[in-house]
Amino acid sequence: QVQLVQSGGGLVQPGGSLRLSCAASISIFSIYTLGWYRQAPGKQREMVAVITGSGSTGYADSVKGRFTVSRDNAENTVYLQMDGLKPEDTAVYYCNADVASIQYRGNYWGQGTQVTVSS
Repeated sequence: QVQLVQSGGGLVQPGGSLRLSCAASISIFSIYTLGWYRQAPGKQREMVAVITGSGSTGYADSVKGRFTVSRDNAENTVYLQMDGLKPEDTAVYYCNADVASIQYRGNYWGQGTQVTVSS
């Protein structure tokens, strides 16, 4: 199976920055799409950012221009750089992998990490 281990959450002030990391237990060459989702209290889980194997990215309108998703194939890791954080960004953030390989095909989630933006 595929394991996704997240790190990098925490408490920051409005306007601050955080970088989230998600390390996969397999080569991310085998992963069709890597993405970040978040869920705030009382809200549905929503897509924040995605990146494909070809490097194509997509973002929710609410984070465009502030968040950047990237991947490091050598480290089997996907990142979410969050700049200009706002209180409404407060949520639990989850890493997701859609795996295309025959051996590990499936959809996997990280454990989640809390991001709190508050003064």
